[in-house]
Amino acid sequence: MARQRMARIAGTGDAALRAVAPRAATLVYRALHADIVSLCLKPGEPLHDRELETRFGVSRTPIREAILRLADEKLVDIFPQSGTFVSRIPVRVLFEAILIRKALEETTVRLALEAGTRERFDVLEANLGALEAAARAQNRPLFHELDTAFHEEISHIAGFPGIWDAIQQVKVQIDRYRLLTLPEEGRLSRVVEEHAAVLAALRQGDADAAVGAMGHHLGQMLGELKDRGRLDPDHFIDDDADGAADRLTVASTRTSSHAH
Repeated sequence: MARQRMARIAGTGDAALRAVAPRAATLVYRALHADIVSLCLKPGEPLHDRELETRFGVSRTPIREAILRLADEKLVDIFPQSGTFVSRIPVRVLFEAILIRKALEETTVRLALEAGTRERFDVLEANLGALEAAARAQNRPLFHELDTAFHEEISHIAGFPGIWDAIQQVKVQIDRYRLLTLPEEGRLSRVVEEHAAVLAALRQGDADAAVGAMGHHLGQMLGELKDRGRLDPDHFIDDDADGAADRLTVASTRTSSHAH
């Protein structure tokens, strides 16, 4: 469908094409963004302009505009003499993103407890049931979608959907990392258990337990990253030569222990 829409744009006159180029660039950007985050395009994979022009049925201009936008988001790397490649996952940026998301979601889960109703928590319960079914079926794309929906719903229950918008801006590298780890043995069932712990605390009205469960669910990724050698090392770029990630992990652990 995306290619058909692109073809219609490409078939217009030059003046019209210039007018709709931003729209074409946006469509290309969204498609490539989704492919990179979902790992359909793997870290380090080359992106060739001509192949993209053929895929989307557009000229080089919107392709380059989309690529530049992805480069600004650190999702592609442009090397003038070598080409354009899907970026590897930057370790330090990933640590920072996890800490930001953890802090924001610990806030939203507390607010959700204060504002939530039985009916709203029932929505989370239904999501949890669907998540369990996806885990049993080993349907990892659906599992990831439902996982994300659970967290988004908590922000809506809290009454602050704008916080989720902010989380969306920082969690791109987290999503790439999470999708790399979903095939690991026991990963899906563990996520289900962690979501269940968050929901149980919400239903019990225990704010500290809800915050603790959410903090554990998201924060344990910090420790896991130290053991990222179990994953393909070519998927990561170690931009943490000064050990900032370790300091962030220690600081986060201390903050959580004092809070709870």
